[in-house]
Amino acid sequence: MQLDQETLIWFGTLVAAVILHEVSHGVVARWFGDRTAADAGRLTLNPVPHIDPLGSIVLPMLGAIFAQPVVAWAKPVPVNPSQMRHPRRAMFVVSLAGPVTNLLLMLVSALAARALFDPTSVRPGFGLSGLPLAIQILYVFALVNLFLAIFNLLPIPPLDGSAIFELFMPREWLPRWYRFRPYGLLVIFALVFTVGIDKYLAPFQDWLVRFIFR
Repeated sequence: MQLDQETLIWFGTLVAAVILHEVSHGVVARWFGDRTAADAGRLTLNPVPHIDPLGSIVLPMLGAIFAQPVVAWAKPVPVNPSQMRHPRRAMFVVSLAGPVTNLLLMLVSALAARALFDPTSVRPGFGLSGLPLAIQILYVFALVNLFLAIFNLLPIPPLDGSAIFELFMPREWLPRWYRFRPYGLLVIFALVFTVGIDKYLAPFQDWLVRFIFR
């Protein structure tokens, strides 16, 4: 196993995007009056408190090295709805905070890469390695954030989309939903490694490539 420059870029941008995603949940929860994440020391850009050994290091690194679909997560930021003003409304916004943050990071990175890209400086049919280092990092960071935003909006526990879906779910559905929640991660792994969720993300990647490089 060799950690080349491209692998390190994918790994580093993925870990950064996942951590910023989690921090955003805690920041918005704090804005609504919940200090749980702040008191736990989770409103920091220091990656150490957020790292989950399996989800933040092992799986992303293996995916980057072997060019396989990547499943990654950080330690969930603790949130206590009972400390929030208007808890139901607040939890909707808190759940959206992560994907929205990823979309904003994607937009800023894509605009920066587009501004820096000079088509006369690359060969026809260039790949990622044929780009200047700064544009490689910006493009991969934009792509990782785009995928994280879309993926996290799926209504499958423990993804953010499931929390949003749950807020609008009829109350009579909740008992069955609660029984399903512990198996959500298994469904996610099945989607990634058997169904091949990457093919559904491919059109979004194509759009991003056209936006930046054409």
